[in-house]
Amino acid sequence: MRFPLHITTDMIVYQLRQALRGNRRYPFVLMLEPLYTCNLACIGCATERHTGKLQDRLPVEVCLQAADDSGAPVVSICGGEPTIYPELPELIEGIIERQRHIYLCTNALLLDEKVFGLVAPHRRLTINVHLDGMRKTHDYVCAREGVFDKAIAMITEAKQRGYHVITNTTIFKETEIEEIEQLCKELFALGIDGMLICPGYQYQSVDRDIFLTRDDMHEKFKRVIEISQRYRLTSTPMFLEFAAGLREYDCSPWSTVTFTPNGWKGPCYLIGKTATWSWDEFWNETDWDYWESRQDTLCQNCAMHSGFEASVVRGARKNPRDLLRLAAWNFLG
Repeated sequence: MRFPLHITTDMIVYQLRQALRGNRRYPFVLMLEPLYTCNLACIGCATERHTGKLQDRLPVEVCLQAADDSGAPVVSICGGEPTIYPELPELIEGIIERQRHIYLCTNALLLDEKVFGLVAPHRRLTINVHLDGMRKTHDYVCAREGVFDKAIAMITEAKQRGYHVITNTTIFKETEIEEIEQLCKELFALGIDGMLICPGYQYQSVDRDIFLTRDDMHEKFKRVIEISQRYRLTSTPMFLEFAAGLREYDCSPWSTVTFTPNGWKGPCYLIGKTATWSWDEFWNETDWDYWESRQDTLCQNCAMHSGFEASVVRGARKNPRDLLRLAAWNFLG
């Protein structure tokens, strides 16, 4: 299977319950950013995500309340660098007690110090390591030498210790697809459980011209589709076709809600137009129709999985062929 059976069945049951309640919009994933402190300043990262002070981090009880408020079955712990969060073991324990699935998004530099031996492998915990290319490229993106080698060492050790491990790779304008294929080859040889590849989003606070135009994206992701025939990518085939310009979707910004040191970020993980500590205010007062339409200038070149993988699922429900294809991709992949 592409995803562990318990994750797949939990997601299906969750969506069926939402349908029975008549809900058209509901969160699939909570992007939980307990801090904006990081040990890297990657060139493609929004400035606020690596400039925060540790004392401004969210308390564990506030994080868990956000998980309760959203009700999302999946919690992606990100930031910032979540392994810097001093209360990380307690936070993970609290989320697992709520029977949610966790993706711990990390650059892997502190896994040996902050996770191994402190957080046991668990069927509800997946370690998601950021790798944007082979050694030269990844270290350039991270603006520090040695990051790639440490990440590979930590992936290797994590698999040996019994953790479920995937990786996350962002495609930029200068990314060579041949290098991404080589990265796939090396990572799957280490036994990783999946690999997410997506186009980068041009944050307003990043002034480097490293992001894809729509034409760039289409060209590169036609090649990524070829790679997906040989390697176990976690991006759905329909999403890859969307990124390659072969099909269209409206966005589903409400599917991936974001809670940060400034509260609920609206409208989505990528765009921060509003911030509030009230879940009801965020959920009920965001103009979802507007942001679904992709008419805003900030949405023009966006094809992030956080907004469109839920759109794939929504579209598949209306198309028996796509639904069958999605099921085959997950259960037979």
